[in-house]
Amino acid sequence: MSSPHRPLGHLTWPEVGAATAERPPVLLVPLGSTEQHGPHLPLDTDTRIAEALARAAAATVSGVVVAPAVAYGSSGEHAGFPGTLSIGQEALEALVVELVRSADVFGGVVLVCGHAGNAEPVARAVRTLTGEGRAVRAWFPRVGDGDAHAGRTETSMLLHLDPSVVQIDRAEVGATAPVAELIDDLRHAGVKGVAPNGVLGDPSDASADEGRRLVAAMVDELTALLAELTQGWSRR
Repeated sequence: MSSPHRPLGHLTWPEVGAATAERPPVLLVPLGSTEQHGPHLPLDTDTRIAEALARAAAATVSGVVVAPAVAYGSSGEHAGFPGTLSIGQEALEALVVELVRSADVFGGVVLVCGHAGNAEPVARAVRTLTGEGRAVRAWFPRVGDGDAHAGRTETSMLLHLDPSVVQIDRAEVGATAPVAELIDDLRHAGVKGVAPNGVLGDPSDASADEGRRLVAAMVDELTALLAELTQGWSRR
């Protein structure tokens, strides 16, 4: 690769072949979703965040390259909101397994996960892949309890990353109880049954400054993980 920060989708196969010939880079795969994020955030919120975190980490850590994002996930809990597209758990699990199997030219794969609803199928896929001896890890950014979806955290992050896509004048408070208290209702009635506006949290105090701090902390965490993995995987 003529530049270590060029994403995979911008490269030709000879460039990838040359870059992976001696010390194969680690592949970062942003996993997102296309689902409702309240009346004020776009459907691709999770994908935008996953891509931004992956790109920022790749600009800091050598020996990594960012793949095109997977923009669909397991979003059945958001059924009933126009625009939500879900491939379900089984399809997502199979997608991740086959995608990582196809990435053997790389030194390992890190799944940068922007949608918490993908956690179960991604975990099953990672177990299958590690059982096959493949170098793969899933990473999910941590957010505060009671702010699980389209609340202060995600709104602040998008106000920092791309304020033009945030319709802040339409932001509404949703269900603010911790997810642990809502989980049974979420499983039976979905997000629409718990929060008709699609918000789990309170975006009213969101700010770009908080978003900058949140993004920086998440990138630091991901960067530290990548530094550890790239060293360990290079000795495999």
